[in-house]
Amino acid sequence: MITEAQLVDIVKEAKAATKAKKFKQSIELIVNFKDIDVKKGFALNEVVQLPKTSSPATVCVIATGDMGTKAKAAKADSVIGNEELDKFGANKRESRKFINKYDFFLADTQIMPTVGKTLGQLLGPRGKMPTPVPFNAPIESFLSRFRSSIKVRTRASLSVSCKIGDETMEDADLAINAHAVLSAIEKKLPNGEKNMKRVMIKTTMGKPIKQLQEVKKKFA
Repeated sequence: MITEAQLVDIVKEAKAATKAKKFKQSIELIVNFKDIDVKKGFALNEVVQLPKTSSPATVCVIATGDMGTKAKAAKADSVIGNEELDKFGANKRESRKFINKYDFFLADTQIMPTVGKTLGQLLGPRGKMPTPVPFNAPIESFLSRFRSSIKVRTRASLSVSCKIGDETMEDADLAINAHAVLSAIEKKLPNGEKNMKRVMIKTTMGKPIKQLQEVKKKFA
């Protein structure tokens, strides 16, 4: 059984195991799996909202009209419409540069077909296809949720790695985030917690610090 208290200990050890750098290091969670046949198309592609955040994720909204206006008022990192989509559709290099700037994309359902035609081939493989936002839905709420979220993504692999915060955050807050991610992953595994072999935490430049025992019981 892995608890938040145990995760705190792992976070502390991970921080202690790395030397101070001139930049703010990320704290990463790594999970190794077992007893999963990756040849059968095993994949994870989940958006997990973190309870504690220090730096918000970047979100681009693809919308026009009222939704676009509200997204700008809510200070979305970027708001683009049909004109920008047409330009990106004609310039793949600029499209790639633009896509790489943002963690998440949200799009008005009415403009999704155009998004698919112009950027779909680039967004899809990167796991960044926009989340559809229905007409008259509160775009502000969508932005708030995605700003505090991360993408947990792996395909045909027995491990996954994701950022759960940075070294300036409290150990307890990082542990809370790690626990939230582990709980979300567990729900998507064929046999839940039984498919989790090892949990590790590391800083950007540090070595992975692993849980001493395999995960055998449900998270507390």
